[in-house]
Amino acid sequence: MRRIVFSVDNKKRKVTIFDTTLRDGEQTPGVSFTKVQKCAIAGELSSLGVHFIEAGFPASSESERDTVREIAHIGLNSKICGLSRSVQADVDACLDCDVDMVHVFIPTSEVQRMHTIRKSPEEVIEITGNIIRYVRDHIGLCMFSAMDATRTDPQFLIDVCKAADDAGATIINVPDTVGIYTPNRMHKLITGLLSHVQCPLDVHCHNDFGLAVANTVAAVNAGASQMQVTVNGMGERAGNADLAQSVMILESIEGISTGIKTEHLVPVSKLVSRYSGLSIPPIQPVVGDNAFSHESGIHSHGVIACSATFEPGIMTPEMVGHKRRLTLGKHVGRHAVRQMLEEVHIHPGDVELDQIVDKIKFISGKGKRITDADLYEIADSVTGTANGSRTIILEDFAVMTGNHVLPTASVRALVNGKKETYSSTGTGPVDAALNAILGMSPFRVQLKEFRVEAISGGSDAIGHVTIAVEDEGGSTFDASASGDDIVLASAEAMINALNLLYRIREQKKNP
Repeated sequence: MRRIVFSVDNKKRKVTIFDTTLRDGEQTPGVSFTKVQKCAIAGELSSLGVHFIEAGFPASSESERDTVREIAHIGLNSKICGLSRSVQADVDACLDCDVDMVHVFIPTSEVQRMHTIRKSPEEVIEITGNIIRYVRDHIGLCMFSAMDATRTDPQFLIDVCKAADDAGATIINVPDTVGIYTPNRMHKLITGLLSHVQCPLDVHCHNDFGLAVANTVAAVNAGASQMQVTVNGMGERAGNADLAQSVMILESIEGISTGIKTEHLVPVSKLVSRYSGLSIPPIQPVVGDNAFSHESGIHSHGVIACSATFEPGIMTPEMVGHKRRLTLGKHVGRHAVRQMLEEVHIHPGDVELDQIVDKIKFISGKGKRITDADLYEIADSVTGTANGSRTIILEDFAVMTGNHVLPTASVRALVNGKKETYSSTGTGPVDAALNAILGMSPFRVQLKEFRVEAISGGSDAIGHVTIAVEDEGGSTFDASASGDDIVLASAEAMINALNLLYRIREQKKNP
């Protein structure tokens, strides 16, 4: 189907992407990446097409310096940048790491000058010129940031940027350090600065009022040549401009090229989420699980007929590495349920379909989440097609854990009628149990989602576990189980999910 495209200027501008996930993103409270994780993220960002990666702040610690140096020596396509205060020792620490660019900054707003560096406006301008010249004497690329630019006196900001331009800065960054600007003001600020300097401008927006992405796009529309972003919008306080959102707005709405391989946006988002420990909200634009999911009967019916009815059209799930999904709930409609069942070769009559839909709405109306496994079980009971066959039947299950013991799980089960035993370790008893079950799976599967909800109170509460698994083709299926033993409930939910996946594969093979 042809994509819907809004009218845009065909003379596409190009904007470069400066990713600061490994520096500002890691400043998210509670987040700390290991060297191995940082190198892995840098590799994925480079494959994504990011032009510059700010690998860290080398002068902050010896371990940080080692990590930045390691990333600089990997041989990535992206240029590697190190952050530096406007002091020679910081610059030297960056140069010692063999980075491609040094990013120097100095506070310029009155509140920051008075309370952080205690320098006069004249001293700031002198330091700016001197440090940039020092960088350029040693390396070809120098970014300069007027820290807290959006709270800086407008004329002084112009003077500082002109000093940076005259000293040889190769790009000037305009940070909205505390996220207080609006798009109209940002557009005016960038336009004004560009009338006074020849140097290209970059923008770094924080999200304190939820305007980081909007301000970033406004700056680019005003003429900024580069934008600073982080994966999943990570960063200090409320974070920074989100990479995926900023890129897709420019690519799909504004018609501005970023050079990003957008089909890798979702995988990169998931990687950073896993390493950071920060889950991606389901309603997160572009990369969230619900970004291309539909439950409402009206929406599902429209999307089945033409996906652009209730999706942007100019941004499809395939463009960002996502999958479109119809979901179940009390708002679900007949068309969505019929399609979901027909995909696995279950063909209910009209009366049976109405009964299935009514049962789904009744159960979900009580606050219970309906999984794929629930749907097929309901359909089997209504149509009388249940065959009771299960690929994996759990026979025996044991977990060993403790404060001085590596959590280990052993599972014995019938897999396609054959006895299988598998053991595995994990970060905890649940992780070990799921790893053991996945280890004896007859097909390759990865865990996509794990959710636990307490049904009752107290230490002996009944827990409800929902698990989603993804097969080699990227299709996702979910199942659940409940019990007062959360480890056993998790194991049963995983087995239910694997049995569901196997059943669907077999039905597709033998319709």
